[in-house]
Amino acid sequence: MIRFVLRVLIAALGLWVASRIVPGARVSSAGAAVVAALALGVVNALVRPIVTLLTLPITVITLGLFLLVVNGLMILFVGWILRHLGVSGFHIDGLVPAILTTIVVWFISLAANMLLGDELKRR
Repeated sequence: MIRFVLRVLIAALGLWVASRIVPGARVSSAGAAVVAALALGVVNALVRPIVTLLTLPITVITLGLFLLVVNGLMILFVGWILRHLGVSGFHIDGLVPAILTTIVVWFISLAANMLLGDELKRR
């Protein structure tokens, strides 16, 4: 449970950092970042495997680079879901900002895992 909360907080931090450096990505509050990170976790667990399987041929042809597009689409989907649920504070303007946001969140997660990786494995 602690690992899950820590991963959500790391993803929320990544979304917040992305909103500061990626034009077209906006997170208005810490609460919105946490809600978006939770939604992103659910979407990545339920929808992303199906989309990844369906796009496997193009992913193989592009040597895996198409996964950036898939991950960007998942972030756009999270924005769409939150907007339709009435949750404000998280908005991505298009596919390019979504892909750049994906890269920032990945980098923040990588750095956090490098710093906290052994700590997470001990628990």
